[in-house]
Amino acid sequence: MQQPIQITFRNMDPSPGIEAAVREKASKLDTLYDKITGCHVVIEAPHRRHHQGVLYHVRIDLTVPGDELVVRRDPPEHHAHEDPYVAVRNAFDAIKRQLQDHVRRVRGSVKLHEEPPVGRVVRIFVDEGFGFVETADGREIYFHANSVIGPGFAALEAGDPVRIVESTGAEGPQASTVEPLARPR
Repeated sequence: MQQPIQITFRNMDPSPGIEAAVREKASKLDTLYDKITGCHVVIEAPHRRHHQGVLYHVRIDLTVPGDELVVRRDPPEHHAHEDPYVAVRNAFDAIKRQLQDHVRRVRGSVKLHEEPPVGRVVRIFVDEGFGFVETADGREIYFHANSVIGPGFAALEAGDPVRIVESTGAEGPQASTVEPLARPR
């Protein structure tokens, strides 16, 4: 880490054991991504009295170039977070997953989903409840009124741009989903 880790205890006395556990888990994060610029961990015991054990809250703010990753682990309904070590472990597990996702995005190994193809309505038969979309490669795809999402089938006009999800029907290619896009001005 480029800056020392900050550990804050709220509504409880500082614990060398918990602090050591936090530092160990933070150092493991550093092995996943060596560009972490800061880490602030807050361990908090609620100040009000509970009939059962104290449930610990843990918040981790991890700063990386161009982003800040935050995990807030409030105690769940069950009482596993009566143990501050369990609360810290769960919070670090969550921030580790966020950091791994961040690293994948930075390295470009996140799979980007391809946008559905865009076409334009070429013919529409409002009374019959169907129409045709021309795709970018010049094919005409049939669509039914029920496949239109958004403003609806009746609002479509010839020339309107649409995004389609193509499937194969009984009589060939058809659009299973037609999403109207903003009309060009």
